[in-house]
Amino acid sequence: MSNFWIFTTALAGYLLGALPFGYIVARAHDVDIFKEGSGNPGATNVKRVLGEKFGAKGKRAGNFVFVLDALKGAVATGWPLLPWIDTPHQDVLALIGVVAAVLGHSFSVFTRFKGGKGVATAAGGLVVLIPVACLIGAVTWVLTFFTTRYVSLGSILGAVVVIVSVWLLPYSVAVAVVATVLAAVVILRHHANIRRLLAGTEPRFVKKPAA
Repeated sequence: MSNFWIFTTALAGYLLGALPFGYIVARAHDVDIFKEGSGNPGATNVKRVLGEKFGAKGKRAGNFVFVLDALKGAVATGWPLLPWIDTPHQDVLALIGVVAAVLGHSFSVFTRFKGGKGVATAAGGLVVLIPVACLIGAVTWVLTFFTTRYVSLGSILGAVVVIVSVWLLPYSVAVAVVATVLAAVVILRHHANIRRLLAGTEPRFVKKPAA
């Protein structure tokens, strides 16, 4: 595997991850997402802020950001695995791609190195690498969210379950290590949410009753 492919994969992954979809979508609604809600440009904050301002339309915008953020992680991870990429160790390049994408999302050059927590971007990349473990993590997120209405708690527990699953399922050690690191980074970037959860001040997504 040449240095050219390593550099190209890392650069492409970072630039894909750095695309600030949350900021762009919020700006399209005349909202500076860095100054609203938690100040995070991720899908959760975009959905909460725009949902409060624009109702269902704003929530759909937040869901769209999640899809875009996940897609950039999947593309950064998946393109080195394409059959016409003529280089050995494509699996290693895929790992480089997903790590670079999460770093780009979290520290975007386009927004002065401010970014989100990387949940959607990491999920998109890991779905390409470890689909079964990600499915188990996604089920955990859904059950946690609909039980507690805490997005952050769902993300944290989902990441923990991915870590456990990737070591129990027959994935390579390299994939398991990278998946563990990414999931751990997601958990660590939720440190403020963890403090609010423990203090009982973390905001919930509460479904409003129909009028």
